[in-house]
Amino acid sequence: MFRDRIDAGRALGIALMRFKSSSPVVLGLPRGGIPVAAEVAHALAAPLDIVVVRKLGLPGHDEYAMGALGEGDVRIVDWGVVAAAGLSAQQVARVIERERSELCRRAAKFRPLRPRVDLNGRTVIVVDDGIATGSTVTAAISVVRDLGARQVVAATPVAPEDTVRRLNRVADQVVVLEMPSPFYAVGEGYLDFPQTTDEEVAAILIRERQTEDEALRPSA
Repeated sequence: MFRDRIDAGRALGIALMRFKSSSPVVLGLPRGGIPVAAEVAHALAAPLDIVVVRKLGLPGHDEYAMGALGEGDVRIVDWGVVAAAGLSAQQVARVIERERSELCRRAAKFRPLRPRVDLNGRTVIVVDDGIATGSTVTAAISVVRDLGARQVVAATPVAPEDTVRRLNRVADQVVVLEMPSPFYAVGEGYLDFPQTTDEEVAAILIRERQTEDEALRPSA
């Protein structure tokens, strides 16, 4: 188990060191992926950015994903899950509308704090604090490819083996530190796993941008 997201991010940064020479961009998924991604960015001396995505949770079972939304009108729906749950098209549409509203809110809140890093032709490492079904990371990968990334790496401290197999079909590489079996929830991989707040995400983005600006400032 990891102590917390900081501990997990440092361990993940070590596992990703082989990508440092490719001058990658590290993208965290708000909210919980940002503290992990910040540690990875430090380890790789890479810029930190965000990619805003929202899970589409089953009504009444929000933790179980039936798909995800991403910036740039990316939409992924697992219609097999929808059919198994007996949901109507109207029910799915209501979930999509609600989550799109939240996605737009988060993008409006966070994006002014961190102007988008140009991903064209870059190696991009997409980081979350844990992956369950893989829907949100898959949406994030679609966003990143649309923005011109040359290579996309999905990276996380903990995920189930079957999800890792699915991600290998959409990412160029997948890096996962722990694949517990049986897998119940991401939080079981951590001793301390509080919900990350908007304010914490904002503070990290402001801090990282200030650090980058200082590094670019000519010395006296």
